[in-house]
Amino acid sequence: MEIYYGHPAQEKIVGNIYHGRVEDVLPGLGSAFIDIGEKQSLFLSQSEISEVILEKKKIKAQRSTISIDKILRRGETLIIQVRRGGIGTKNPQGTTKISLPGRFWVFLPTDDRLGVSRRIVDEKEERRLRKIAQSLKQSSEGLIIRTAAQQASRDDLERDYRFLTSTWQGIEETAASGSVPRLLYRGMGLIQSILRDRLLPDVSEVVVDSARLYEKILQFLNYMKMDEYAENIRLYEGKVSLFEMYDVERQIQQTFSRRVDLKGGGYLTIDETEALTAIDVNTGGDVRYRNQAAAILNANIEAAEEIPRQLQLRKISGIIIVDFVDVENESDMNKVITRLREGLNRDRMPANYIDTTALGLVEITRKREGESLADMLEHADFKA
Repeated sequence: MEIYYGHPAQEKIVGNIYHGRVEDVLPGLGSAFIDIGEKQSLFLSQSEISEVILEKKKIKAQRSTISIDKILRRGETLIIQVRRGGIGTKNPQGTTKISLPGRFWVFLPTDDRLGVSRRIVDEKEERRLRKIAQSLKQSSEGLIIRTAAQQASRDDLERDYRFLTSTWQGIEETAASGSVPRLLYRGMGLIQSILRDRLLPDVSEVVVDSARLYEKILQFLNYMKMDEYAENIRLYEGKVSLFEMYDVERQIQQTFSRRVDLKGGGYLTIDETEALTAIDVNTGGDVRYRNQAAAILNANIEAAEEIPRQLQLRKISGIIIVDFVDVENESDMNKVITRLREGLNRDRMPANYIDTTALGLVEITRKREGESLADMLEHADFKA
């Protein structure tokens, strides 16, 4: 369903927190560039400036009515976090709305709000977690309840909260002294963040092909108080490579293919452009149905089920336009859209059906999480 790719030569900076210096303010664009001591400066949009900064500067006007050069001045310093990596030649994006993810909470030290993972559907459990969150957080800070918090004990929830607040306190103390710009906090590495975020009761096994990494994972689980998952970690020591054993290599190769075959004989063509991604649905060689309308409906439904999977697998985000095979029956198209919505709702990233245009094209948006897999591997000079 998903591929995460890390390269030793490309150190991930998303999630890192820096003490940066404003190097340029662009009122016309409502943005600024912040020097953080890395190869590229961070692009900071005015909408990503926290209310805390506005309050400190005693700015009471509506954010939309004030120019950014009244908020930030060249040369001043601020604590900023990388919220999105650079895409192509575009600079990485930053935010002063800091978020620190833990096992059960995402701690928001500069944002007074309370959020809940959309994957928590048990209303009784949601009420319990909200009540605990309200009792823990201060009025000036926020918490987002993560999926892993379900059924967690109050002691474990409090421990995670204290860990996050002490981490933020350490960041502020470090920023109070020392040179600028500089790194204040490094986000977790690829493997640690996956384990923290994805190792839930519905995961039966994690397979690792490195003895060194296996030991590191066990140490990490112990550090995160997740020892109950240690028995789910399995060291693979077979002679055939792990990727070959599970047919992963072939599946990676398929993510570079423009064409994706469907079970019934139809297929998708996927074209990524800088502005949007276009997906075309074709009936292909589906000859199981004598009725053409039935063949078209089957191809469209199979496509509606496969498209959300391909968006996750290829890490496609932004604007997606889908050209399903034309149908005459409106109820058939409603069935297709319903199936598409169900698949999009299962995505961890916010992905939504928006509308069907006058030309019959289906519009989808998916939250951007960085480069698509194809761009990521291309820039890394990686050949699968």
